[in-house]
Amino acid sequence: MKYRAVVAYDGTDFAGFQKQANARTVQAELERAVHQIVGRPTQVVGAGRTDAGVHATGQVVAFWAEWKHGEAVLLRALNAVLPSDIAVRCIAPCSERFHPRYDALSRTYEYVAYVDSVRQPMRQRYALQLHQQPDVERMNAAARVIIGEHDFAAFGSSPSEREGATTVRRVLRAQWHAEGDTLRFVIEANAFLYQMVRRIVHALLLVGDGRWSPEMLEQVLKSREPQQLQGIAPAKGLCLVKVTYQEQHEENQTVSHI
Repeated sequence: MKYRAVVAYDGTDFAGFQKQANARTVQAELERAVHQIVGRPTQVVGAGRTDAGVHATGQVVAFWAEWKHGEAVLLRALNAVLPSDIAVRCIAPCSERFHPRYDALSRTYEYVAYVDSVRQPMRQRYALQLHQQPDVERMNAAARVIIGEHDFAAFGSSPSEREGATTVRRVLRAQWHAEGDTLRFVIEANAFLYQMVRRIVHALLLVGDGRWSPEMLEQVLKSREPQQLQGIAPAKGLCLVKVTYQEQHEENQTVSHI
């Protein structure tokens, strides 16, 4: 049977989601856990290839497994053997045709920063410290520039190695929210280029502290030249919070939650 699950993880101590030789990854830990529970190796496929240090609360994965004890028991068994920085939040049988990456309509990421002249140790793993309050209205004016379908070559590269792979993406929403000393940037798109969100965040923070104007960000976007933007926001503030799919009748499923 094929299963679909939502996974959360603290990405601090991982070299990213995708399995790599001689590096600790989320995919490898998930595959090890499934192998231990069901007794045979299986591939775990994810919706997004989050980079080293990037977190997730809504990563979606799928895998095949022979299991006769129900998804609630499978959920508890996987979480019993997974390391403490990974948790399967929910799991359910799914269509054999379901693919977490290719069936996704959009992905939503959140970037978190906080404003304080002195670092807050309890937040250092999950948020970027800003020493001065940026201009949120200016950042949102600049963020509106990237909404819609654009060539984002200036803000990232295609994760595909195929020759001629497109760098065009469609951003559905992009907005900063201020909550006390916390700033949250939410961005949703059909897909993202390698390091695209972190480069966009860095550019918007340049707008927020007055070094760039919203018009400068638009010029960089239209240039399609990566060298126009120097710098990138740290991975620790970034989290994959949701992957959206089209509801399908054949996947009318009951999900078991923790």
